[in-house]
Amino acid sequence: MILNGFLPMNLNDLEQLGWDSVDFVLVSGDAYVDHPSFGPAVIGRVLLDAGYKVGIIAQPDWNNPTSVSALGRPRLGFLVTSGNMDSMVNHYYVSRKRRQTDNFSPGGKMGLRPDRATIVYSNLIRKTYKEDPIILGGIEASLRRFAHYDYWDDDIRRSILVDSGADLLVYGMGERQIVEIADYLNNGIAVQYIQHIPGTSFITGDISSLPKWIELSPFEVIRKDKEAYAKSFITMYDEQDPIRGKVLIQKHQDRYVVQNPPALPLERPQLDWTYELGYQREIHPSYVDQGGIPAIQEVKLSIISERGCFGNCSFCALAIHQGRIISSRSHESIVNEAVQITHDKDFKGYINDVGGPTANFRNPACDRQLKVGACKHRQCLFPEPCEHLNVDHEDYRELLSKLRAVEGVKKVFIRSGIRYDYLMHDESDAFFVDLCQYHVSGQLKVAPEHIDETVLDYMGKPSGKLYGEFVKTFDDINRSLGKEQYIIPYLMSSHPGSTIKSAIKLAEYLRDINYTPEQVQDFYPTPGTLSTCMYHTGIDPRTMKPVYVPKTTHEKAMQRALLQFKNPKNYELVYEALVLANRQDLIGLHDKALIRPKVEKGQQRSNSQRAAHPDGKTGSKQTLQGGAKTKKRR
Repeated sequence: MILNGFLPMNLNDLEQLGWDSVDFVLVSGDAYVDHPSFGPAVIGRVLLDAGYKVGIIAQPDWNNPTSVSALGRPRLGFLVTSGNMDSMVNHYYVSRKRRQTDNFSPGGKMGLRPDRATIVYSNLIRKTYKEDPIILGGIEASLRRFAHYDYWDDDIRRSILVDSGADLLVYGMGERQIVEIADYLNNGIAVQYIQHIPGTSFITGDISSLPKWIELSPFEVIRKDKEAYAKSFITMYDEQDPIRGKVLIQKHQDRYVVQNPPALPLERPQLDWTYELGYQREIHPSYVDQGGIPAIQEVKLSIISERGCFGNCSFCALAIHQGRIISSRSHESIVNEAVQITHDKDFKGYINDVGGPTANFRNPACDRQLKVGACKHRQCLFPEPCEHLNVDHEDYRELLSKLRAVEGVKKVFIRSGIRYDYLMHDESDAFFVDLCQYHVSGQLKVAPEHIDETVLDYMGKPSGKLYGEFVKTFDDINRSLGKEQYIIPYLMSSHPGSTIKSAIKLAEYLRDINYTPEQVQDFYPTPGTLSTCMYHTGIDPRTMKPVYVPKTTHEKAMQRALLQFKNPKNYELVYEALVLANRQDLIGLHDKALIRPKVEKGQQRSNSQRAAHPDGKTGSKQTLQGGAKTKKRR
């Protein structure tokens, strides 16, 4: 039993529940939203279902030590997370400028959590509760379990375990680990002796009792030696598998950070159980008068259907967080959630999304993964699909058909991302046809990211040729269905390996398809990704060969401007980039020009020159490599 369906947040709530205390206090950098898309709610519900009393302190005042005492002293320990997002990414643009809003806070207000929230909260707790167990979890802690490059400091930082003073770190998806930890604590086992659970990390001064392990270069070494950093990173990266992964250790002065192998993914019944724990699917009532929590709007009427991703994009941290082995929920569990959504007061007939990290991954990449683990030095889709890859959309297609049949459902959209190369390797077009006919809301968002083959190789993304084939098929199917739908491509600038010439090549491609992206994402170096390792070291850790990295603010501004070359505000940057690359052939009044020539002060262009100006083209929409229409943004 919990108060009005929510976990208690203060002593008054405890009194109403008749609880003298809680077993665990969960401290979160997010406001409290009781929805299965929010990690703190999931962990709280899982522990509650396991028989433990859990309270949540959401966004405590880090300047007030008593704020972490709002629920008193817990019987078993404190659980600390920054929330659904890394607090530094939440606070700062890639330019390192401060964001103005925080979608995980009441009314979107910024400033209700500190930078590096996990460390700050843990230190705050330790000041008051010096001996109580502190267990870290969530994305911020998970990706910082070893010494890591920190973009905001532009330096190597120690493991978050060292800086936080915490006892244990749960990495990845933590339901299995947190219940096992709770059971040990409840049985009187001191936290310093809980050192064997898969999916956890800890600090020790004695490694003599550890099973077979691999040692990474010490913090003090990789802070000074970029080659050592790259070698350590790829060693760590290669061992992130629950079946074949080894124990990893890394020395920090006279102590060792130890990572046990990853936890096995939840099996289908366990995953179903996780999402069926009686969530209110709402913000806590205390936030209603504060403007609500904006982040719930995107997920409230959506369904998580699976976890994990074998796509292995270099710039994505999923490989070392959720892992490469897919686990998915049953049709029955998902349909039941859809029925529940239809009774929501905000439901208007539309399920906004059914998916996960990659919507069309419903099953493990191959049968081998479940026996011997994901391949150590091979990827499933890149550069070509593995011969053992199981490409099958029938299960997902059947699931979506069942959801469309739920009473009250008008449309079921897919917005969490389709891996188009996996789709193109399916010999059947049946799912592709269903996708276009039923599940696209006029625009399908996909992520080619770039068009230059060198950059795509560093990204771990498929070739531009395959993307062209995908969009041509999309166009052909929509034409046969009598639909006018568009592809919205996500693009990234300034990724390692991208030169000014690479950016110009992408700009020419955008010119040819007559598409101007409204937004372009600069590569954001976050902990735990191959691309971030490249960014810091200038080395591709897969080959240990040098890679060009655009680092200066000015060069990154030029690369970004090239992708939005039609914007008058970008003219000077685009002009400078074209001259720098000796591509003045793209400056002119002809059809292939990106920008017009500079006009001297006092000089005016003739009417005929204005008419020939490439920014003034008003012709019909062009096609993508002769294929699918791409919406012209105005």
